[in-house]
Amino acid sequence: MEIPDLGLYLLTGEDISAGRSTLEIVEKAIEGGVQTIQLREKKMSAGQLVRLGKKLRVITRENGVALIINDRVDVALAVGADGVHLGQDDFPIEEARKLLGNRAILGLSVDNVEEAVKAERAGADYVGLGPIYRTMTKTDTGPVIGPESIREVKDRIGIPVVAIGGIHMENAPAALRAGADSLAVITAVTEARDITGAARDLTNLIRQYGG
Repeated sequence: MEIPDLGLYLLTGEDISAGRSTLEIVEKAIEGGVQTIQLREKKMSAGQLVRLGKKLRVITRENGVALIINDRVDVALAVGADGVHLGQDDFPIEEARKLLGNRAILGLSVDNVEEAVKAERAGADYVGLGPIYRTMTKTDTGPVIGPESIREVKDRIGIPVVAIGGIHMENAPAALRAGADSLAVITAVTEARDITGAARDLTNLIRQYGG
């Protein structure tokens, strides 16, 4: 399948959204040019995820934005999402493909070249590579791998590389110069005073580097 341009890739998180709802943030971020939304709410039940996912599905479909569900293949199926993003220890990507079909977008988190190569061979449509920089959003990540790791991975695989981990306007250019196809962000947008403006600035930066 042809993978859509993931562009600016926003992960949701109501616990780090400055008191604003995920729906409000997503709507404003899409106005700023976000092209991919990943529903990532670690503290929600399956029922809550489905209810929120269905609302996001309406918004994203109306705006031509991809909706990716974090970890949960069952939730992705229930809401009609475009795909799923999986971790190294989550649901096997080969099994996810069987359940979701060839049209689904499947991403896998990686932190080195070997994992990225294995992800492509297993059928991943893109890899989320990180943490590129130090991040406080996720406490169980491995050591920071730096933007230079992006070029190493890009030289070995043919699928898109989404850079993730502590990315904001000041350090994003280094990740893009290293070859990142997309930037995944959370607090750079969710905690911004002007959500639309923050998303627009990052989107324009990606376009400037040809992503």
